[in-house]
Amino acid sequence: MKKYRIYQVDSFTKNRFYGNPAGVVPNANGLTDEQMQRIARELNNSETAFIFETDSSNYDVEVRFFTPTTEVPICGHATVAAHYIYAIERKAETGRIIQKTKAGILPVDVIKYEDDYSIVMTQGEPSVSEPLNDEIRSRIANALGISCKDICMEYPVAISSTGHSKVMVPIYSNEILHSLKPDLQKLTEISKHIGCNGYYVFTLNPQEDILVHGRMFAPAIGIAEDPVTGNANGPLGAYLVHYNILQNENEQSFDFDILQGEAIKREGTMHVHVKKEQGKPVLVQITGKAVIAFSTEIIL
Repeated sequence: MKKYRIYQVDSFTKNRFYGNPAGVVPNANGLTDEQMQRIARELNNSETAFIFETDSSNYDVEVRFFTPTTEVPICGHATVAAHYIYAIERKAETGRIIQKTKAGILPVDVIKYEDDYSIVMTQGEPSVSEPLNDEIRSRIANALGISCKDICMEYPVAISSTGHSKVMVPIYSNEILHSLKPDLQKLTEISKHIGCNGYYVFTLNPQEDILVHGRMFAPAIGIAEDPVTGNANGPLGAYLVHYNILQNENEQSFDFDILQGEAIKREGTMHVHVKKEQGKPVLVQITGKAVIAFSTEIIL
């Protein structure tokens, strides 16, 4: 029998009960896959992160991520939550942690300010698909309950990944964005066809301080809607650079802020940084804050 610490952390916010909630188990050594899956199901967050200590010289910790129904390779908001707790428990100073995930070995930067922390997550290698065809665009529009004309005609619908892929669906109107009531079964069926489980529906607002407003749906992996999604907004940055959308060709990076979760009253923000080489994305980072909602212990 062992005592495990469990935290509920709201990521991409400093206000409890906003942003994106994630479970964190910072002392996960000894848990089986089945136990981790059951803990994730019990907490019922979109993801729960499990931190494993290691003796490896190649990385500092291993982090595994579970939705209520399955393990996923990586998760943005749960990475922020996990390393926020890791920093708090160790009273960390500003520095870099190397984490092993199912998406690869990746750095996480902890930035201390006053008595709190921001977390900078370097995501996996950017990869952006060719535009999806008109039939898939039409099926996605139908599943979202909107017209094909509501999807930006000048921009492609495409799959983008920085470790965990999402379909990028640009639409014209914030009003339409916040009124979406998608058919989750139809989205799940499309996911099986195209091999991508998540849909990031977003608007671009270059006249505002907040460039992106978005919503993310991933019913194929048990997530009806994710409030604020690092693994959607990082890939979005790669997509925008790859397709030369709102880009200044003379700049070597692209930075923007996003606001997500408005429609479900869990607003949160993050900063996205994309490094460019020859007009293509080569490195993607997201920065977010977090707050502990509550903590407890269990014995297994």
